[in-house]
Amino acid sequence: MAENVRAEMVAKVLDVVVHPGDVVKEGDTLVLLESMKMEIPVLSEFNGTVDVVNVTKDDVIQQGDLIAVIS
Repeated sequence: MAENVRAEMVAKVLDVVVHPGDVVKEGDTLVLLESMKMEIPVLSEFNGTVDVVNVTKDDVIQQGDLIAVIS
């Protein structure tokens, strides 16, 4: 079953740590965001394989935007 990882706030993407095909464990950093001059890691809540990464460095994302899909 695929799990969607969505943005919890408006933010700028500082770094994309994972790529499609990468195996991740719960707690691994997927992307690093910046909001209100704070760096915020987006962590995987699941063990699995990254199917899709929907953001790139310097993107500005909105609350609810799809960041990644993990299966």
